[in-house]
Amino acid sequence: MTLYAAYGSNMDPLQMLLRAPHSPARGTGWLQGWRLTFGGESLGWEGALATLVEEPGTQVFVALYDLSPADEAALDEWEGSDLGLYDKIRVRIATLEGDVTAWLYVLDDYEGGLPSARYLGIIADAAEAAGAPDDYVHDLRTRPCTSTG
Repeated sequence: MTLYAAYGSNMDPLQMLLRAPHSPARGTGWLQGWRLTFGGESLGWEGALATLVEEPGTQVFVALYDLSPADEAALDEWEGSDLGLYDKIRVRIATLEGDVTAWLYVLDDYEGGLPSARYLGIIADAAEAAGAPDDYVHDLRTRPCTSTG
């Protein structure tokens, strides 16, 4: 098992149950020194795609999952990692039990562009389902977006 940190729609435990059925939720935490942003507008079907960039003084809420090797391979395919859309990197996550090392996906493209309102809503709903603080979810719901999608 490897520890995976989800910051987009995969924060939703029900979605992860479908995408990675043999990989239990492990809890939540914060990726410190990084921020959620969007990029690759020309790659997405309805606007820019979620990614992370380093930025001191910021943090991103994540849901943690113990991924089985088979589920990791399936998730790589689902996320487009096998096509080069996303890269996998290892990061340190702060949890109530202490820091842990996990991997996550980052977009292999430039930052910029806006997500669709629908896509941003999916991410906000996933954060809420994972137990993100109300102010974090509110910030997601009020981010700039496009009306397409």
